[in-house]
Amino acid sequence: MLLLQSIPKVDKFIQNKAFENLSLKLVTKISKQTIEQLRTDILNEKTTSIDEETLISNVLKEYKHITTPSLQTVINATGVIVHTNLGRSLISEQTFDKIKDIVTSYTNLEYDLEKGKRGERYSHISKSICELLGCEDVLIVNNNASAVFLVLNTFAKNKKVAVSRGELVEIGGSFRVPDVMSNSGAILKEIGTTNKTHLKDYVQACDEDTAILMKVHKSNYTIEGFTSEVTHQEIVQTAQENGLIDYYDMGSGHMIDLPYNLEQTEPSVKRIMKYNPSLISFSGDKLLGSIQAGIIVGKKKYIDELKKNQLLRMLRVDKITLAILEDTIISLLLDKKEQIPTLEMLFTHTDTLQKRAQELQSSLKNISPLKIIKTDTLIGGGTTPNKKIPTVAIQIEFQNLKPNQLEKLFRKNNIIGRIENESFILDLRSIPKQQLTILEEKIKIILKDNK
Repeated sequence: MLLLQSIPKVDKFIQNKAFENLSLKLVTKISKQTIEQLRTDILNEKTTSIDEETLISNVLKEYKHITTPSLQTVINATGVIVHTNLGRSLISEQTFDKIKDIVTSYTNLEYDLEKGKRGERYSHISKSICELLGCEDVLIVNNNASAVFLVLNTFAKNKKVAVSRGELVEIGGSFRVPDVMSNSGAILKEIGTTNKTHLKDYVQACDEDTAILMKVHKSNYTIEGFTSEVTHQEIVQTAQENGLIDYYDMGSGHMIDLPYNLEQTEPSVKRIMKYNPSLISFSGDKLLGSIQAGIIVGKKKYIDELKKNQLLRMLRVDKITLAILEDTIISLLLDKKEQIPTLEMLFTHTDTLQKRAQELQSSLKNISPLKIIKTDTLIGGGTTPNKKIPTVAIQIEFQNLKPNQLEKLFRKNNIIGRIENESFILDLRSIPKQQLTILEEKIKIILKDNK
């Protein structure tokens, strides 16, 4: 009982100088919880003493935990450029600076400055994308999964959608094409087999209950061996001949010629548009190198129907997304891929990476010997499945620490590397050049502090 009587009163406890310049409201809330927990521990005989300094320390620790932002910057030294867990594509500082006024000011988001009346938010992006791709119209939603759902719900509710069995994919987060179809109201019509689908399979699927002939890009896997699939051009032609809609879920479509023969595994949006498709959709934050978005392009009459779907209200994007995406598209229009970090990193020659590695090696030689290795990496984000590209990395060896110990040590300092061939390495392919100085300083601090 005496111990319970010794519990500090909240109103006096929060007056401690340790809480000066902190939010009184939040400190009070945390203090009440901390003191109440102390009371419970005493009653349950889990504690036999009261240390006010410990109570203060616990409150300050919880205060810091609550008020410290969870999202933090990291250095991506995994070599995976479009790393889903690390935020996929980066937004360039130039782009961010350009849209600052848009983000911090009122804008003409849905206002027509020429006509002086309500406008449409999608018009701001349509002119640049239509110019780049030669399409009739465009619609932007919050990601490509939303694009797939919107297209199916708009045109195939209670109708059949023909898809090859070899394209019934599941991507990250258990996003499955069959489940998306079911939830959208569309009826899945499986055609062909897992390894082989022929044009006749699509032709036979064209009946009065069918609305869409759909092709799904195999974004994160490949089927090899005794295989065949129908080209999108053939699907477009078959759909048009039968009065149906052709729709291509491209996943991570790109708009420029990619290096390392990646065209063999990743479709080009520009090339597909030459077939005059009804609708295609792809992600904005993968090989396009912009912000998260689902981009739907195609014939205006179909885009107009998509805009009428009430679901669009829930799937639409805001001014920030539109502004960033528009700036990325303009960079592509002007053939300035170096202004798009994802593309800049993808196109960086290994000779340049080798030079950067040598500079790091020279700078850190007095702290720890670094070995430069040539290896391979993946682009990531479900793109170019099983297709590796060349890269250069530095191998860290320090204090006889094992690779997993080094990985944990660097991760604590927000440097995310990878373990390869029983060694911990930092892959330079995915490190923007402006972060190299930061990386160098961080490595110095890590190794010096752990000597």
